[in-house]
Amino acid sequence: MSMNWTEISLFKGIDLNDSFVLGWSLEPGRLVFQLEASIWPESDYYIAPKPNEYTCYRKATLEFVGVNEVHGLLPIESVCFAKDPDGSIDYGNIDVLVKLESTYQVFGDFGEVKIIGGELRFAVST
Repeated sequence: MSMNWTEISLFKGIDLNDSFVLGWSLEPGRLVFQLEASIWPESDYYIAPKPNEYTCYRKATLEFVGVNEVHGLLPIESVCFAKDPDGSIDYGNIDVLVKLESTYQVFGDFGEVKIIGGELRFAVST
């Protein structure tokens, strides 16, 4: 049985397709994506948007912990990035996040990543 990220309660009021990937790190048993998360009023993390934003954007982490294997993650140096007028860079959006029985699949400009084992966590840091 597969479950799209939109069906996972962790992401209530979060739009991953409109969130920007700022970077990622992989260490034994753990994969972390740093995000500029797109947050909407139904989320507990929502605050009033800044004047130039159409919704609330906040720094967040998307974390896979207790992971057995990760396949398809590209090295950050090999991925094209977009540079914003303010000089900040991002690596696109999360296009797909699907939970299968004991795996996750995450697709975006960073690769088509298959994560075997582990659990998903999401936290807003600012």
